[in-house]
Amino acid sequence: MRTSGTLSRYIGRQFLFYFCMLLGILLSVILLIDTVELLRRAAGKPDATFSIVIQMAMFKLPEIGQQVFPFVILFAGMFTFWRLTRSQELVVARAVGVSAWQFLGPVLMVAPLIAVIQVTVINPVGSVLVARYEKLEDRYLRGRTSSLVVSGSGLWLRQIQDDGQVLIHADSVEAGTTRLQPVNIFTFDEKGVFVNRIDAASATLQPGSWTIRDGWLNTGNGPAERFGEYKLPTDLTLERIQESFASPDSLSFWELPGFIKTLQNTGFSATRHRLHFQSLLSTPLLFCAMVLFAAAFSLRQTRRGGTMVMVAGGVVTGFVLFLFSDIVRAFGISETIPVPLAAWAPAGASLLLGITALLHLEDG
Repeated sequence: MRTSGTLSRYIGRQFLFYFCMLLGILLSVILLIDTVELLRRAAGKPDATFSIVIQMAMFKLPEIGQQVFPFVILFAGMFTFWRLTRSQELVVARAVGVSAWQFLGPVLMVAPLIAVIQVTVINPVGSVLVARYEKLEDRYLRGRTSSLVVSGSGLWLRQIQDDGQVLIHADSVEAGTTRLQPVNIFTFDEKGVFVNRIDAASATLQPGSWTIRDGWLNTGNGPAERFGEYKLPTDLTLERIQESFASPDSLSFWELPGFIKTLQNTGFSATRHRLHFQSLLSTPLLFCAMVLFAAAFSLRQTRRGGTMVMVAGGVVTGFVLFLFSDIVRAFGISETIPVPLAAWAPAGASLLLGITALLHLEDG
């Protein structure tokens, strides 16, 4: 028997209502906890005022909120099916020949739609806000004195010194090393006045300094002087430079492909960004899997009478999925397994397990 349009819209509205309600509750709790944590980190930093902390918490909220979307889908589905079964509405639907797969249809259409909205709309907005959060965090909480910008023209690195700042530009990085080539280095004093310019074939990062080879030094007071080797003091390390990259969360779904291509062209690893992009693509599949898990837990436990067991099952499922995703992600970042496999495996495995659980419940 085909599910009526009225019943489908009713079930879809119920699911959407519980999704919005649970999401609002969780975001409120997350905002409170994150604000307290930021206040703790800001203690002893006079520049990090209460208003700055509140701004940071608000900017970070969309990025954290997206991480709980799968769990909100899971619990919204559980509450939807539990309530409909408890009120005998799904019992009546079953009596007239509507199977579990049929009344799952509306929810299985709404969940991927939420995923598409998250990836194409919420993610770009959240990436802008989290980029602002990271700038405030670097300025007020971490006190970073360097930054790295990667663009189509190569990479730009800024390092702050006691007597001014240095801007370093390079076309690319030699694979597997800290050697930039070729490089243009601009030095400015504390007032922003030009001091000198260096044009060289390469610059290699070593402990405490950049070793610059085969270049020209121009101070602006005469002809450029050629040198074989030049030492430029620095407190940078490879780890600090890598930390200066735009994090995957601060780039929107639409910007990621171009940024990944630019990273690869300049010689840096784009594994984290590729993994994040593939994970975003797998989001609709993951949300469908959460709906299937929700149906398997709520329908089975409601028949046997065990609401707390149903909730506990959902919590355990969410925890196991999070742990599994985190482990697979670590393998993907280390390139132990291919990036597409690391991104799609949690969603694919969850979907297969959800289908299996529901088939066992409905068809024995």
